[in-house]
Order: sequence, then C-alpha cells, then structure tokens
Amino acid sequence: MNRFLHSARLTRFAAAALRVALAAGFLSAVADRFGLWGMPGTPGVAWGDWSHFLTYTGRLNWFLPASLIPIVGAIATLAETVLALLLLPGTWPRCTALASGLLLLLFALAMTFALGIKAPLGYSVYVGATAAFYLAATAALPQQT
Repeated sequence: MNRFLHSARLTRFAAAALRVALAAGFLSAVADRFGLWGMPGTPGVAWGDWSHFLTYTGRLNWFLPASLIPIVGAIATLAETVLALLLLPGTWPRCTALASGLLLLLFALAMTFALGIKAPLGYSVYVGATAAFYLAATAALPQQT
C-alpha cells in the first residue's frame, strides 16, 4: 500500500510539474513575440517582435493567403496565453491538456511540412505535444489519496 501511495504522490507531482512546464513554454513563446526576451537578433531570441513572428508564421503557413497570417498569429498567441493560464492552476485539466497537445501537434506538423523534420525535433515540439496528451490521459485517472 505504501508503494501505491508513493506512486500516486509522484504522479500528482509529475502532473503539476508538467502543467507548469507546458505553461512556461507557451508563455515564453508569447513573451518572445512581444520582445520581452530581447530584440530581434539577440542570442536566444526567436523573433523579438510581432513582425518577425508574423514572418515566421507566414513561413509555417505557406499554404494560406498572406492576408490571413496576422489572424493566424493572433489566434495562436491567444490560444497559447489562455492555455498557459488554464494549465498553471490546473483548471479543466483533461480538456486543457488535450487542447495543449492538439495545438502543439499542429505547430509540429506545420514546422515539419514547412521546415523539415529537424526543426520540430530540435525544439522538442513533438515531445511537448506527447507530454500534453499524456497529461490529458492521466488527468482522466481516478485520484487516490
């Protein structure tokens, strides 16, 4: 029985850590596109401002008309922000984790088709998506005390 309780405690800790890690990843990406990590060209900064982010969004979504790219960028930013804010306190854990996994899978697939497999693997986007799906699956399990 002690072993089972230890396992349940570890599972709860891992789920909380995973929620925080996913939320931090989303919020970091959002912060980057608003220049909070530094200006474009700063080491470690992916975009540094909204226009560079939209250029990247257009590259990933090459199949869309250019007029839709700002809308897609705004939707992605809003989705990442909302999901992060729901992940942190654990609000609707299964639905939030599932939505996070779907969003990350969409990002990974867009990166794969636009840039090749190395980009999403290098940024662990598939790992993040899988982690979110695992979080959704474990959130459905009954909680033991």
